[in-house]
Amino acid sequence: MANQFVVELKNEPGGLATLAEALAERGIDLRAIGGGGIGDTGHIIMTTADDDAARAVLETGGYTFIEGESILTEVDDRPGGMARLSRALADAGVNIYGHLFLGRWGDRAMFAFVVDDPDKARPILERKA
Repeated sequence: MANQFVVELKNEPGGLATLAEALAERGIDLRAIGGGGIGDTGHIIMTTADDDAARAVLETGGYTFIEGESILTEVDDRPGGMARLSRALADAGVNIYGHLFLGRWGDRAMFAFVVDDPDKARPILERKA
C-alpha cells in the first residue's frame, strides 16, 4: 500500500479544496482520505496513487505534513475492538499519527495506520487484534 500523508490544513472554507485542486492539477489520484478539524486547525490523512508527486505538491505548497508507511490491520468490528488495538500501541509507546478506515467484512474492519515507530507497531498491528 502507498504511504499515508497526515497534512495540517487551516480549518476554514477552502482549506481542503485548495489542496485537492493542487493534487488534481498534477493528475494525482486520491486513493483514501479522511480528516477533521477543531478550532483553527484541521488535518487530512490521505493515500494517493503517486507518493513522490503528492510529496512534491505538499512541499511546494508549504504544507506541514507527516509521511509514513501504511500498516494494514484488521480489528474486531464490535465495541472495544479499536480500544484494545490503540491501547496495545500506547502501551508499547507507539504514537498514532493517523488511520484510515478501509472497509468492513463480516465481523472485521480493516484500517491503515501511520505511526511514529513502524517497527514497534508492526507486530501489534499484524497480529490482527
